[in-house]
Amino acid sequence: MVIICCKEHAELAIDVIVDEYETAPIVELLTDEDGLSTTCEYCEKDGTYKVSNI
Repeated sequence: MVIICCKEHAELAIDVIVDEYETAPIVELLTDEDGLSTTCEYCEKDGTYKVSNI
């Protein structure tokens, strides 16, 4: 599972990964090099973090 989120929703995304997969999430800061112009999955702000379990 991969969740793209803004700074304000990073904690929520971490909680979702921990609750669903019972594992420590991988939190990565998105950069311009990633080529992702994706919005937060919880609001309309630009995505800042990629939180995943893989």
